[in-house]
Parts: sequence; structure tokens; C-alpha cells
Amino acid sequence: MPRVFEGTGQAVPGRFAVVVSRYNDTITGKLLAGALACFGERGVAEESIDVAWVPGAWELPLVAQRFAASGQYRAVCCLGAVIRGETTHDQHINRQVSLNLGQLALDTGVPVLFGVLTCESLEQALQRSGGNAGNKGQECAAAALEMAGLLAQLDQLPPG
Repeated sequence: MPRVFEGTGQAVPGRFAVVVSRYNDTITGKLLAGALACFGERGVAEESIDVAWVPGAWELPLVAQRFAASGQYRAVCCLGAVIRGETTHDQHINRQVSLNLGQLALDTGVPVLFGVLTCESLEQALQRSGGNAGNKGQECAAAALEMAGLLAQLDQLPPG
């Protein structure tokens, strides 16, 4: 029988960080509310959560890097909403932010969760921030808890 490792999604000791884009704050505020509700429901004390607001999605990776590199956090949730406009600007932001956040997790060994909505319309963003498609901020926090729990288990493996 194989040994199986998986996080439970419940709170583990330690701190969590959330970086939130102020751009499209009617959407990102709902994502943040979902993330904070999830953390609270699963046993993470408010005092164990730090929230940083940044101007837009483009700035998420820099602040996420500071949190992750500090060694003080079990996971960093990044929340934003990039909505397609008349140009390809959204594609450039989405691509670079996603690449940066993925690389940041690999470089630091800290889960950096991608809770950035990449939507075609405001309606899609509303549906994904608490509408009929759920709340992606809540899902991001749940994934952060699961990854923190999984990595805590893996940290207990003997070296070698």
C-alpha cells in the first residue's frame, strides 16, 4: 500500500498572507471577504492573517515575494481581477503575473496561490466573486490551507 500525503484543509499553526489588488475593488473586495471567511471557518485566527493591498494585479508578485521570502508565512494568497478590455493589455498582465507567482512558489518553497480572476466580462467576474460560480477567493484560501497542511507533513519526512 502506498504512503499517501494530503492536506486536510484545516488550520495549521502559523501565519497566512493575502495580497489583494485594489483595481476592480468591487470584485476583489468580495474575493478577500471569501478568503477571510474561509480562513475563519477553518480555524485560522484573524490575528494570524496579514492583508496587503496593492494598486493592481501587476503589483501582486512583488508583495507576494516579500511575504514568501520572509519565512513568516505558511502560504500567500494573491487575489485580483483582470477583465478583458478592447486591447490585449489583459493578456500581458495575466501571463506575466501567473508566471511570476508560479516561479515565486518554486523559488521560496512557500505556496503562492493564484486567486486572480481572468475574465472576459464584468458579469463573469461577479459570478466568480460570490455569484453562481462560487467565490474564487474562498477557493484560494482553501487551497492555501490544504497546501500548508501537506507541506507540514512533507517537512516531517526524514532526510535522505
